[in-house]
Amino acid sequence: MNRYNWNKKSTQPTVTRVTRKSQARLTDHQDPEPGAYGKRQKLTDSALDQDPSQMRVNSQEEMSKGGGECVKMGSSSGSRSTTAPPRGGVSSVARLVKLGRCKNLVVVVGAGISTASGIPDFRTPGTGLYANLEKYNVPYPEAIFNIDYFSNDPQPFFSLAKALYPGNHRPNYIHYFIRMLHHKGLLLRMYTQNIDGLEKLCGIPDEKLVEAHGSFATASCHLCYTTYPAEEAKHAIMNDKIPTCSFCAATVKPDVVFFGEDLPQKYSLHTKDFRKADLLIIMGTSLQIEPFASLINTVRSTVPRLLLNRHAVGPFENIPLRRGDHMELGDLEETVRRFAEMLGWNDEIEELMRTQEVLTMPSLVSSPLSMSQQKQCESRGASEPAGLMEISMSGPAAQTAASSYSEETDSETDSKSSVSSGLSN
Repeated sequence: MNRYNWNKKSTQPTVTRVTRKSQARLTDHQDPEPGAYGKRQKLTDSALDQDPSQMRVNSQEEMSKGGGECVKMGSSSGSRSTTAPPRGGVSSVARLVKLGRCKNLVVVVGAGISTASGIPDFRTPGTGLYANLEKYNVPYPEAIFNIDYFSNDPQPFFSLAKALYPGNHRPNYIHYFIRMLHHKGLLLRMYTQNIDGLEKLCGIPDEKLVEAHGSFATASCHLCYTTYPAEEAKHAIMNDKIPTCSFCAATVKPDVVFFGEDLPQKYSLHTKDFRKADLLIIMGTSLQIEPFASLINTVRSTVPRLLLNRHAVGPFENIPLRRGDHMELGDLEETVRRFAEMLGWNDEIEELMRTQEVLTMPSLVSSPLSMSQQKQCESRGASEPAGLMEISMSGPAAQTAASSYSEETDSETDSKSSVSSGLSN
């Protein structure tokens, strides 16, 4: 039986395909030059020890050399294994927020924020996505998200996509904590590597969200970029069919950014957001994928950076930590809950979760409960969060109601802020 050894690095297979013309995308978005926002690529081991300002873009061949390794979620594969002791952690940062020192927060997240919703991350040994891909018959784990490999054989990705499509999981406490940052008027922008759509489902508005690695919400031809109805693409994939472009007959895929593809135009917002930020929060990421991983090094040197993760990663592995860097390691959902309690937000977040879940599609009721949701149920002696089964609402109706609630709560926040401002004056 043909089985792959995932502990050994393997060579990327040679594939032949038509060269993609960048002009097709330039016509649509009027980018100043090809690759203006960078291409998604794996950060190689040697690059982990480089100064980010001197880091050069790795070739696709170099990216693929690290394809066979699996590392712990939130941990680097570099040679440095010593964990830096936390400096202050969430208590110090909570104090800064309560004192009003941080008013423009940028949040950077990875797959670790969704594990509490029942979605596996990519690199945790044994349970991570990359550790369970043998059945898809790919030569190395990242091949399933490699655009060259997809062009040659799209079936492995489509088989995996059936399990990845959004709709079977609910946002957890971490997502709603970030939603509360927006509700409090503190969220400048959220940058996510995730493609599960849970950020939008919990009510974070599109203008506050940058999905750096794309999403399943839209679909297009992977060669000529002709748009394709997302629901038709999903229907074909769910029925083991390959959607094809009506213009060039090439394979259509959801607009998830693969290794070797340009990042979405919206990613360019980082050039102004990170200069404006006065607090950077990093959660649930291994900082293994460029150019996303280097974003955290673009804030001003005086800006506090807080890492909430299971393991130290990137610059947070350095000893001593940079002045202004803070770190809290451990179970992410528990850490974020403790952070919210220090800020005095926990009750508001719990209420927001209950209200928002009532307004989401009832199909989510059958999905596994997160740890925080289980605690809510236990406290009420119920099997489901209060009110979750009381309203039957789906499709546009649910989205409209959720949008109305979001506008109402945000308006309430603005009103309270105005009153507070008036009192202080």
